[in-house]
Amino acid sequence: MDINKKVLIIASEFPPEPGGIGNHAYNVAKNLTCYKYKVSVIADQRLINRHSEILFDNKLSFKIIRIKSKSIRVIMYINRIFQIFKHTYRNEIIIASGKFSLWIVALSSLFFKGKKYIAVIHGSEVNFRNKILRKSIDVSLKKFGHIIAVSNYTKSLVSYLNLSNITVIPNGFQLLENPMKKINKKRGYPSLITVGSVTERKGQRNVINALPTLIQSYPEIHYHIVGLPYKKNEFLDFAKKLGVDSYMTFHGAVSEEHKKDLLLNSDIFTMLSQNTISGDVEGFGIAILEANNLGIPAIGAKNCGIEDAILDYKSGILIQNDNPVEFKKSINIILNNYVLYSNEAKLWSSKFSWKNIIKKYVKVLEL
Repeated sequence: MDINKKVLIIASEFPPEPGGIGNHAYNVAKNLTCYKYKVSVIADQRLINRHSEILFDNKLSFKIIRIKSKSIRVIMYINRIFQIFKHTYRNEIIIASGKFSLWIVALSSLFFKGKKYIAVIHGSEVNFRNKILRKSIDVSLKKFGHIIAVSNYTKSLVSYLNLSNITVIPNGFQLLENPMKKINKKRGYPSLITVGSVTERKGQRNVINALPTLIQSYPEIHYHIVGLPYKKNEFLDFAKKLGVDSYMTFHGAVSEEHKKDLLLNSDIFTMLSQNTISGDVEGFGIAILEANNLGIPAIGAKNCGIEDAILDYKSGILIQNDNPVEFKKSINIILNNYVLYSNEAKLWSSKFSWKNIIKKYVKVLEL
């Protein structure tokens, strides 16, 4: 392996702001530097107040090029294209993650030959309902030398293209060296929790819809909802109509330590994600593995990328996202075999440490 090889990662989002694609790009970049690759990242400036973003960037072990936010969007897009072209010329391996990244890197591949172009597909960016957008992604993917899908479900979304150069590499996460133990029990038994932006795709509404059925068997149940509250008001109104609003708490976006505390004091992680009319899908479900690492079993939805994140009837249980009766049965099974499920969850999650996942990326980079 050439330890001086230059890698450019172009991502549609990046920390410190939350987002699965950004978190993925950050960890790929960080862990590739451990293999002595010289890594650069291009991503948009996302914060109006840049202080926390600057502090974050200054601590990175790799170079980050931020595309400045502009009120006139066309100027921002032109600058983004210019920076991508400039740095594509300077690097040997180009990794694109996110829909705009796929488009512009596919375009740049027409001008800069002899590079290794790799696309990372997460889900929604290859599932547009708009035929023109869908076709543009299809054409773009064919310009890449290799494609990495984050789950078998995501791979299935492009199966009609008959791509021979596609590999499934799941998302990784940072294992806790010394997982904390539960201290102060949070409200409710069983205590259910979902971590993720409060949106249609993440499926919080499906859990809320099941609460009337769950309450029949678990009158002390409580549902903790953690994440950016985009649809909080809509979902809260829905809960009030069902008469279950007192059985749930919206915590909003919280710090990593607070999130960890909420997870540790929960019994079951739930993610009943659903595909949206616009084509937004759950590509994997890294939050499930983060909970598993703390010994929290999961109940997740079938027919999406979550199927790769849960070892069915081992680390958790897969169900139809709109079936409250099946949901209640799954809760009962897990609670009655909790130690077994908790231990299996920890064991399962260990397979997805970035230490293991990055080896799969290096293998693709060295093909």
